[in-house]
Amino acid sequence: MFVFVGLVVVKWVEGFENANVTDMDVQYVSGRGYYNRPLLVGLTLINGAAAKGAVCLDGSLPGYHFHRGYGSGSNSWLIQLEGGGWCGTIKNCVYSKKTRHGSSLYMEKQIPFIGILSNKAEENPDFFNWNRIKIRYCDGASFSGNSQNVRAGLYFRGQRIWQAAMEDLMSKGMRYAKQALLSGCSAGGLASIIHCDEFRELFPRTTRVKCLSDAGLFLDSVDVSGRRSLRNLFGSVVTLQGVQKSLPRSCTSRLNPILCYFPQHLIASVRTPLFLLNAAYDTWQVQASLAPPSADYRWNWFECRKNYARCSAPQLQYLQGFRNQMLRATRGFSRSYKNGLFINSCFAHCQSERQDTWFASNSPRIGNRGIAESVGNWYFDRVRVQAIGCAYPCDKTCHNLVFK
Repeated sequence: MFVFVGLVVVKWVEGFENANVTDMDVQYVSGRGYYNRPLLVGLTLINGAAAKGAVCLDGSLPGYHFHRGYGSGSNSWLIQLEGGGWCGTIKNCVYSKKTRHGSSLYMEKQIPFIGILSNKAEENPDFFNWNRIKIRYCDGASFSGNSQNVRAGLYFRGQRIWQAAMEDLMSKGMRYAKQALLSGCSAGGLASIIHCDEFRELFPRTTRVKCLSDAGLFLDSVDVSGRRSLRNLFGSVVTLQGVQKSLPRSCTSRLNPILCYFPQHLIASVRTPLFLLNAAYDTWQVQASLAPPSADYRWNWFECRKNYARCSAPQLQYLQGFRNQMLRATRGFSRSYKNGLFINSCFAHCQSERQDTWFASNSPRIGNRGIAESVGNWYFDRVRVQAIGCAYPCDKTCHNLVFK
């Protein structure tokens, strides 16, 4: 008999400022068995994209993975925007263009559809038979930006990739959608917020259209050195890649465009119903924004940022302050009846992409509802969802990440 220990071990990667938790080699605890024979879906390149200048960092074609819906889901569409960090310097973008996050030449030809993309009713009860698409991330700026660096051979065309992908999918039947959900994880979660209202405008008013951002609530936080590491990174991305024009005028007309790249300044102005799914102690933000190696001069956070169980009392208090900042940032957002919220007090990242956190017998819960049920209840207007879990360490349902 196996006992679930609520733990996932992940390979530690230094230089986390331009990495993403979901890119790491995740080693799942034995006995889960969630990935037995998952559906493998092939890569489709957008052949007409090059003519529109919609290309990856290296100039290759963008792409997506598409599994057709059927039955009651044949006219329902779920779009998931892939995450994968950002590149805000020429050096980092040159590196990225030789990886799957900068070139379709390095993308997997097939990927498993699990979690919110699963085709099994027992794993994904509300969306299993929808048209489900995962759009690959290869621009390094959350599907935003429109610029180029000729000398370095870099194409910053995230906005064009977004538009080309939408046009291609509309031509393949999405224009007939009765229901549509735009989702994304991490950098893709930020993109789902940025493009949410644009997505709504693709469809007639009779179509039910909503957006889901998973692990995309990046906060403009002060790091352990007293600086703002994530603001520095976002600033370089916005400046290098020409992101300003992709951001809502409702924000850039009153704030610096760099601040408008932070969701806390965007979510209040999103008109389309939006659901925020986030871990209160998001592991990416702990490692890359709050306590990155560049800010941890004496390596006091080396053990804590890899394993929450090794955090000292002052460090845990600091992380509680981060949780409080997240709750303050969503306070006004949560007052709107159209919006949904699920913030659990876990050390996790991208919980809609993993089967064990999305929908399983021991998935994380707030009250008596898990993540998949909460998202489904909100999307179909079954129950209003404004779920905030109690602070660490009271939540015993978490699947916390631990890094080697």
